[in-house]
Amino acid sequence: MANVICRKDTGLLLLDFRYLGQRCREHTRLPDTTANRARLTKLADRITKAIGQGTFVYADYFPDSSRAKAFDGGNKDLPEPMTDVDRPGSRAEPSTSTFREFAELWFLESEPRWRLQYRLAMRATMEKILFPTFGDMHLSQITRADVLAFRAQIAKRPGRAGQSLSAKRINKLMMQLRAILAEGCDRFGLDYPMRGIKPLKQKRAEIRPFSLDEVSLLISAIRNDYRPYLTVRCFTGLRTGEANGLQWSDLDFERNVFRVERTHSRNGDGETKTELSKREIPMVPQVRAAFEQQQLRAVKGCPWVFTTGRGSPIDAVNFTNRVWYPLLRHLDLQKRPPYQMRHTAATLMLAAGENPEWVAQILGHSTTEMLFRVYSRFVPNNTRNDGRAFTGLLNAREIATSTDGKSDGASATVASMTAAQKTELFAELSREQATGGFQ
Repeated sequence: MANVICRKDTGLLLLDFRYLGQRCREHTRLPDTTANRARLTKLADRITKAIGQGTFVYADYFPDSSRAKAFDGGNKDLPEPMTDVDRPGSRAEPSTSTFREFAELWFLESEPRWRLQYRLAMRATMEKILFPTFGDMHLSQITRADVLAFRAQIAKRPGRAGQSLSAKRINKLMMQLRAILAEGCDRFGLDYPMRGIKPLKQKRAEIRPFSLDEVSLLISAIRNDYRPYLTVRCFTGLRTGEANGLQWSDLDFERNVFRVERTHSRNGDGETKTELSKREIPMVPQVRAAFEQQQLRAVKGCPWVFTTGRGSPIDAVNFTNRVWYPLLRHLDLQKRPPYQMRHTAATLMLAAGENPEWVAQILGHSTTEMLFRVYSRFVPNNTRNDGRAFTGLLNAREIATSTDGKSDGASATVASMTAAQKTELFAELSREQATGGFQ
């Protein structure tokens, strides 16, 4: 990637980039101003793109440079730039782009479709993890063995709490590498080195929601200034950024609903996770009361619903370390991240018998597939796996078609019931039979 740099001794700008394995620095007479930086940044982007596509001609951009003659063959007295083919141990003829150069172009082309937080994460992965290993290698040199060795290497990196990286984290890193290599190999007509490399098997996401009694305990024990915040998160399933990004203009007390329009993090305001994450959520009485209570301590002129004492939005990291985890320790509850409040809301809704499609909509999911995959064991009757409900349905069928095909008053009543009513009725009969109350 071509970078715009200011010389400390002169205060003038220069362009710094790599081409055909050599570092190139082209000086200008432009002082370091915002306008000049903007002009050179556009030029740097064009250079990066041209190098990545293999169409870069040095003299077209820097006709007076001595390097232009060297690279374009106009001055035989200057040494030809050394390529990786000239170096001992070279494994393949290099392409016109190193991994670093093409990754910068790929990032430049991809970032318009990314949210800010995701963009920062992708940039950090490139700088800290991918470039140290592949940065100076040409795309044509990267082999399947290199990719597998890289995965084995990052698997040994320390993660949180001194543990190694999880399979999920490793797969995410490999996914970014896969995207860059797939696009680069396609453009340059190279063999794709990651073909057939499957993702690591991931552990199933651990869902540890709180029970309704535990939720009541949490709400009653937390600091007064965080009680409305905790209530809203436990009973609506808002993601952390969504809760922190709520503004008073999003609340509609007349219609008894509120809208999710944005997220907030340390990186500033951002878009919601997906377009479907922008949604309208009804206020159950506890949530409405929490909002009304929060209104009493609202900071004048501040648009945010949940704030610190200084009127700024709640910081997720500070809340987790200074409020959330100390609260769990105080109540002697199992340690778990604040995101489990979202899981808690989902499981409580499902356990109450709410329509899964409605629950998915409240949570901001596009379909119910993820809902059933993650929360299947928390649906109604999750503690009863003896088939009584199914038995009740079959019993309903037998009574509806009573002996000799005749219907008395009782069986006619049963026959007119819906399937759900029959299931409920005969589940009750089955329970009575199991306890000896029905013969």
